[in-house]
Amino acid sequence: MDSFDQAWDIICEFCKSRITDVAYKTWFSRLRPVSMDFEKGVAIIEAPNDFHKQTLLRCYSDLLSQALKNVFGDSIGFELCVTEETDRGSEKEASQDEGYELTFRTFVVGPSNRFAHAACQAVASKPALLYNPLFIYGNSGLGKTHLLSAVSNEFKANFPDRTVVYVKSEDFTNEVIDAIARGTTSALRAKYRNADLLLMDDVQFIGGKTSTQEEFFHTFNTLYEAKKQIVLTSDRPPKDIATLEDRLKTRFEWGLTADVQAPEFETRVAIIRRKAESFDFDIPENVCEYMANKLKNNIRQLEGAVKKLRAFHLLENRPINIATAQTAISDIINNSQPTPVTVEKIIEEVARTYQVTPEDICSQKRNAAVSKSRQVAMYVVREITQMPMVEIGQTFGGRDHSTVVYALRQMEDRLERESHTKDTVNDIIKNIRDR
Repeated sequence: MDSFDQAWDIICEFCKSRITDVAYKTWFSRLRPVSMDFEKGVAIIEAPNDFHKQTLLRCYSDLLSQALKNVFGDSIGFELCVTEETDRGSEKEASQDEGYELTFRTFVVGPSNRFAHAACQAVASKPALLYNPLFIYGNSGLGKTHLLSAVSNEFKANFPDRTVVYVKSEDFTNEVIDAIARGTTSALRAKYRNADLLLMDDVQFIGGKTSTQEEFFHTFNTLYEAKKQIVLTSDRPPKDIATLEDRLKTRFEWGLTADVQAPEFETRVAIIRRKAESFDFDIPENVCEYMANKLKNNIRQLEGAVKKLRAFHLLENRPINIATAQTAISDIINNSQPTPVTVEKIIEEVARTYQVTPEDICSQKRNAAVSKSRQVAMYVVREITQMPMVEIGQTFGGRDHSTVVYALRQMEDRLERESHTKDTVNDIIKNIRDR
């Protein structure tokens, strides 16, 4: 593996710490390092398509430049190339991390996750008999996706002739939209309703999406009645997903609900050791303990710290000691504070919720869906940032003060009259502040 490949992990962690999970997954997770020309001072990065490339250049060019500077210094720029997008299924992305298998064997068990881990093992060995559905919730970066992938891998090993479908909720939503547009809903239903095991990650994101919830409701019923196993993950328990229909909340609570918490010190040390072992990388005990004491928020931080420490050792030949560890985790510690909410993040979250693009919201388009999402975005920007109305208007395509005033009044009226709109807006604000 060359130096650019090794450094790419650090670049990604830098970007991930400064934007929402949704933005990172949408715009950064699909980038691939191609090559590094140190003589010309240019990093070549692959984007999946031209639209992806142009959005990155327009919205995230500064962030990518900062990330490269963080690793290589001032002299490195970047170029984005476009190649044909390959078929990388969601399950493949979720089930592996640079050769680090997401299995029960590689999952570090501690008091914070023991119950959820045991429940996952149970459904993988005896599907639909004990806990159906199994609903796992907890904050980002605590191992929910690892457990979901472990269930998938164990189930396949136990029942090789049965069908597993793994999907992220946002991908499911996109499939529903595409099926409606193309008239292929029967194929969509065949795919999901014939599964022996259905795994859905981040199910909270189907909240507020009427067609998606309708489709998933019937899919859930079909699988449940056929005694097929369903496993779901979320960042909160069903009752706290405000925009989720009551009939789905009720069904999600039919089986077993299990939470995962932030790992305690001993588990954090074990996670560091396990990640280092996966890289064939030896970290002294005192360094492990130092990192575990400093990084307490989530597993992703710990794994990112190991990657960065390894990169410092390989790229700069630094010794593996506490001084190097201090340097490696300094950005992570500094960035563990809540990231300031920007207008861009708000627009991204509103666009995701209402299934439009950020560009649509800031454009001159006036169709009903775009206008509605634009008014919501203006309201949330005003609510969270207290930005002056003149600046809000300039941000949203150069609109004047009176347009913003009208939009805010419309939203205030709707929030009083429409409980579903109020729930959706509250959920948007919560998602923004939690990320």
